[in-house]
Amino acid sequence: MLSRTAAVLILIDVQGNLAQAMIDKEKTFSNSVKLIRGFRALNLPMMISEQIPEKLGPTIPQLAQELGEVKPIAKESFSCWAEPAFRDHLESLTRRHVVLTGIECHVCVYQTALDLIANGYTVHLVADAVSSRTTENCEVGIQAIKSAGAQITSTEMVLFELLRTAADPKAKEIFKIVK
Repeated sequence: MLSRTAAVLILIDVQGNLAQAMIDKEKTFSNSVKLIRGFRALNLPMMISEQIPEKLGPTIPQLAQELGEVKPIAKESFSCWAEPAFRDHLESLTRRHVVLTGIECHVCVYQTALDLIANGYTVHLVADAVSSRTTENCEVGIQAIKSAGAQITSTEMVLFELLRTAADPKAKEIFKIVK
């Protein structure tokens, strides 16, 4: 189960024209915003990657404005783990439970998840906050990540797992986010 002392949110490559080609993109974007707001409300760390941003463009505006001071880490490899700056920053956080979102599920999200699992991280794949250009690729990506050992979860599951109780002082804020 997720805890506030161990969780970090990673958003992978939700950028430029590629983001606009995703299936169920509005749901993916909306749930990503909810996760960002929830992690901010709970004062939890977040990371974001951008795949060759000079070619694919920056993080989409609706996420970038929510992220505020969280700066994207550029990468060329499909896996975030293969980028030394990303790996070093993640390791510096000393958090072992990664809440993983982004695009494309069957490429960058998949390869990142496998590398994280291989390096001792527990991956919580947020199934309603990942996407690919086709339904089939997204479904195959989710299944492959699950088969590799990740936990499959949803936006609300993540936020309520981190909250744990309606008596938490942050509960009202989280309730507003998920509405």
